[in-house]
Amino acid sequence: MQTCTGIGCAVVDCAAQGKPSTTVSGTVLAPNGTLPLYGVDVYVPMSDPGPFTAGVQCGNCANGLPGGAFAQALTDENGHFVLSDVPATGNVPIVIQVGKWRKQITVPAVPACRDTALDAAATTLPRNHTEGDMPEIAISTGSADALECLVRKLGVDDREITTDAQPGKVHLYNGNGASTFATGFAGGTGSFPAATTLWNSLDKLSNYDIVLFSCEGGQHPETKSQAAMQAVHDYADKGGRVFLSHWHNIWVGGDKDDAQHGLADWQQIADFDYGAAQNETVQATFIDEDHNPKGRAFADWLGNVGGSTVRGEIMVNDPRYTCQAVDPDKAQRWVYVDPARSVPLGKTGVQDMVFTTPQSEHELDRCGKVVFSDMHVSAGSTSKPGTPYPGGCSSDPLTPQEKALAFMFFDISSCVGVLQ
Repeated sequence: MQTCTGIGCAVVDCAAQGKPSTTVSGTVLAPNGTLPLYGVDVYVPMSDPGPFTAGVQCGNCANGLPGGAFAQALTDENGHFVLSDVPATGNVPIVIQVGKWRKQITVPAVPACRDTALDAAATTLPRNHTEGDMPEIAISTGSADALECLVRKLGVDDREITTDAQPGKVHLYNGNGASTFATGFAGGTGSFPAATTLWNSLDKLSNYDIVLFSCEGGQHPETKSQAAMQAVHDYADKGGRVFLSHWHNIWVGGDKDDAQHGLADWQQIADFDYGAAQNETVQATFIDEDHNPKGRAFADWLGNVGGSTVRGEIMVNDPRYTCQAVDPDKAQRWVYVDPARSVPLGKTGVQDMVFTTPQSEHELDRCGKVVFSDMHVSAGSTSKPGTPYPGGCSSDPLTPQEKALAFMFFDISSCVGVLQ
């Protein structure tokens, strides 16, 4: 018989009393306090989880939960969780975590054999570092997309959005989009450093848990040397999370004009057609529920948050079609254009896909994740060199495709298992 330790000795055998389990329940929300999140770990730690190690880490699921767990659960397609067989005692610690997004709370009292429901304020991921742990994030701006606006809509506090020389958790770099902060902005001040200072250096990249590259309207290979390509590749291999928007397809598919300028193993992952026509203003796209292990959950979640009016379907503004197909043995297709249902008929493309790294390792031994999206934020937000940030950011509610990108933004933080 195993000896209990700590608050684990306060677990009550409610079934022996003919009563329901001692549970703690709630709904985990994005920092904006309104968007429920799928696949977030919630647990009662056996010991202090301790601080996170700074910098990029191998994020393999085999590493387990920091501090171990007396009870644990994952949030479902409604963002809801139920922890069962929770110690029935006072001051019960609860950890809410996905990647390095983490909130730690203490429940003053958990009565035996009944449910204790937590309020939304307690289960909302931190908006800033005073509310909990946040990943270190770098975002490059681009003239054709505005991922730096999406993080604001997801609730990240303006005070956390700065340059790399300032103390925020989200650092902006100038690709060819917004390049300065607006006067009076609550976060960073001054000009953004060039994006090349980020992706040219593995050491620089390794300071971050997640990097997001906003579409620049073209591949611009002149700013992405072969050494930079290798640095991003090696960063992902170490456990980095990389989110690539549209013309940042160069990192996966290679230079459209120079077959030698690219990454050999990543170029085997997907097929690209850089000349594909992109004439539609809106296109029906579909979630791959048959081949993606999270596809059904994604479809359920998107319907629950109002991103789909038809199950598994997302209406995408300004669709792009550069990514045509993925090798299912190397990557997962998340959202795609079906030629049998497209308008006009015959259009094809992969709007969103993900692969894990290093590709040379067995999928159980991989550390990092790369998301490629042919889907822009496209919700009225813009990023232009002459408009200081956040002047181009829309305050409109999240659009369906922004909600889809939000799902992947938080999922990219989760641990790496078998093609997930």
